Amino acid sequence: MGTTESSVVDSVRAQPGLALVAILGGLLLVDLLAKLAGVSLGPVGGTLSTGRLRSNLWNGLVIGLVIGLAGIGLSMTYSILSFANFSHGDLVSTGAFTGWGVAFLLAGFGDVPLRTLLTVRDAGSASSGDIGAHILSTPGAILIGLLVAFAVTAVIAVVLDRAFYKPMRDRDGISILIASIGAALIVRYLLQFVYGSDRRGVTTSVDASNLVGPFGISVNAHELTIVVAAIGLMLAMHFMLQHTKLGTAMRAMADNKDLALITGIPAERVVTATWIIGGGLAGASGYLYVLLRGTIQFDFGWLLLLLIFAAVILGGIGSVYGAIAGGLVIGIVFTTSTIWIPSDFNEAAAFAVMILMLLLRPEGLFGGVSTA
Repeated sequence: MGTTESSVVDSVRAQPGLALVAILGGLLLVDLLAKLAGVSLGPVGGTLSTGRLRSNLWNGLVIGLVIGLAGIGLSMTYSILSFANFSHGDLVSTGAFTGWGVAFLLAGFGDVPLRTLLTVRDAGSASSGDIGAHILSTPGAILIGLLVAFAVTAVIAVVLDRAFYKPMRDRDGISILIASIGAALIVRYLLQFVYGSDRRGVTTSVDASNLVGPFGISVNAHELTIVVAAIGLMLAMHFMLQHTKLGTAMRAMADNKDLALITGIPAERVVTATWIIGGGLAGASGYLYVLLRGTIQFDFGWLLLLLIFAAVILGGIGSVYGAIAGGLVIGIVFTTSTIWIPSDFNEAAAFAVMILMLLLRPEGLFGGVSTA
């Protein structure tokens, strides 16, 4: 009886918040339809073309896939090791720099000094745009760079685990969380030492690289590459979780670690595989993010980490599929919110959605701590 009463009370308490969200959502939808019809109902924003709306939704989808891809590793780490890994953002940066260093090496080999290419820098009269790879002109360099970003970041993630996290495996989550902040600082400033602190352009431009997609959306060749690569990696992740022994072991560890150990699952191997896959996906997402933005900076992964955390919390901490869904929601909110507010505040809109989720449904969209 006590449980039923508690559920009723919780439901009643949630109703005002749900009603407020429904009203606000309805008003935004009405205003959006009015803007599309060429009518301005309020003081925020003016009219809106369907072309701009389609473009915002497409850009949000692309950004959301990158954030969701990065969020998978963060969710896996939490579900199996039970701590929030603050070094994850710097793993994103690591993959970006190492992957693009190799892409530069392949794209500009023989014309620019090797050290310049590997450190993703300008050289003499050759700018990064001149050296930079493009999926249409140097597809091999782009694809190999993506593979290198995955592999190198996976190795770095395992090294961090062996150096910092494994010796602290039996300690409380706060201790490991603080250790992850220290690891993040080490990785970040090693990146700054090796690659420098300046922000520079990476990709080059190619004529006729924009395609007209469905519904008249202008699709950049790099955006299409990101969508194909991100969805491919996510599908591979799904297949691994659902159809392999490793995936079964990971799901068992996430659901009940003690029971998994009793049944003979090799816990340390599962942990190592978690770091390899999670770190590799983080590196791949960083590489793809630079492909989207066209610029790179040593601390961009740290700055992106807040959005990754927002996606993971929104989808449900510990849920791989929740991280993907949360990433898509955050990405779309990030781009479509500029219809009503200046672009300088679009991150605030994304975090507002996350806070609403915490207030109304703390377990997230997918709820619970589970890998699948």
